[in-house]
Amino acid sequence: MGILAGISGKRAVKCFVKFGYCVVRQKGSHMRLKHPVVSQHKALTIPSHKELKLGLLTQLIKDAGITVEEFLDLM
Repeated sequence: MGILAGISGKRAVKCFVKFGYCVVRQKGSHMRLKHPVVSQHKALTIPSHKELKLGLLTQLIKDAGITVEEFLDLM
């Protein structure tokens, strides 16, 4: 799990966009992503911080319905 350390919010958004999510809105520093095709995937709210905390990032990956390995392959 140490591999996930140091990932910024903008980089995480790019990975989720590659997975099929799209940015539907942004308010301040928080971006809201939604998967347009698969409704089982939860909507994600990602802050555009310089570094996301490990717990937040793992929860976002879990909510997206992918594994950590799949997320790292998208980077």
